[in-house]
Amino acid sequence: MVLLGVFFDALEQNAVGLVGPVLRESWGTSAAELGFLNTITFTAAALGRLTTGIIGDKMGRRAMLTVNLLLFSLGALICAFAPVYAVVAIGRFIVGFGLGGEIAIAVTMMSEFFAARHRGTAVGIINVTAGGLGNMLAPGFGVLVFTMFSGPDRWRWLFGLLAVPALLVLFYRRFVPETPRYLLSRGKVDEANLVLNRLASGRLRGELGEPKHYITAVDSGERVVPERNRLRDVFAGGLRRRTLSLGVAVCMSYGAQISILSLMPTILVAQGHSITKSLVFTLVMQSGSLVGALVASTAARYVARKVVLTVAAALGCAAAFAFGFLATDVALILTLGAAVNCCIITLNTTIWIFAPEQFPTRVRAFGTSIILALGSLAGGLTPMLAGAAFDSYGMAGMFTLIGVLFVGLAVSVQIPPETFGRPMEEDGPEAGK
Repeated sequence: MVLLGVFFDALEQNAVGLVGPVLRESWGTSAAELGFLNTITFTAAALGRLTTGIIGDKMGRRAMLTVNLLLFSLGALICAFAPVYAVVAIGRFIVGFGLGGEIAIAVTMMSEFFAARHRGTAVGIINVTAGGLGNMLAPGFGVLVFTMFSGPDRWRWLFGLLAVPALLVLFYRRFVPETPRYLLSRGKVDEANLVLNRLASGRLRGELGEPKHYITAVDSGERVVPERNRLRDVFAGGLRRRTLSLGVAVCMSYGAQISILSLMPTILVAQGHSITKSLVFTLVMQSGSLVGALVASTAARYVARKVVLTVAAALGCAAAFAFGFLATDVALILTLGAAVNCCIITLNTTIWIFAPEQFPTRVRAFGTSIILALGSLAGGLTPMLAGAAFDSYGMAGMFTLIGVLFVGLAVSVQIPPETFGRPMEEDGPEAGK
């Protein structure tokens, strides 16, 4: 259920890039106006992540999944029926708010459901579904919609069909439990044991047999009295350095990713390719995203987080410079584009794994949300810089900027402590003291 939600998140995240050429054809929308739609989407995503993090730490993770899914489905419908550009912008703000919160709470929940040995792979699978499959299939979804529906308003169908995730809300309410780790942090030992019994039985509904007491007030690794949620802790003591350094890192990776996602179809059309062909090319390049997510998820079990981040950033920098200066034919564009996307999603996935491990349970959702919110802000602002670089200096200028972002990421990830193979409790509770 969590993975299905983030899959649709990825399709929604790609929507502006997919409809961009059609909106320009239909409404005469300028490149600046398209860039603003991305900016407002990712600014709202930052707000959604912060809000979800605060509520998730105070009221629980589970309920926010349903709320966020409903929000971005509502926003998609508003975009589909928008009579003017301003209404599309309002719809994208609502979409962004729900989208940002959904991913932040999904990362937190998956990190809390799994033990240290499997945690990295489990969180990484989120981006296999979103950054990998979602980003790769999004251009194919665009081709399918624009093939099935014709006319200047065919972009409306793409937005409208993305409202389908609202149907998943009923399943969220029935099947997804609260995380035992959160319940323990609130002193709810009996409820935590109930969830653990359901997970152990493989039955999230129906009657259970004689319950086992996996955790007691004596042997639990978490406190069994409610912990005070001091949200300012993420900017105090040892947590401040972790929050800021990973915040810089995620700004670099999200800025690179969203610049490519939002601008590549329009850039390819500007170079003389048809809308359909540009989307097909983008799909091929996005196959690298799936490879990157799989690499990061697999490496999470065997390789330290900082090693993965440093190596992927170095390779991404090399691929970006090669794309900017050497991609002169279709084969090189597709190959180097896939390589850049592979490195970007390897970085994003590993940051998603790394971020929740830096915080104690009492502020984990908020701390993770702060980091991802900074990424959303960068995702909203960087495409404008990348677009200006492309307008002034072409592909070389745009991908030089992306290469510089990779360098900044490689430096910033050296600051937070390594968490590979360690239980969350080993670093978290003491980090803010």
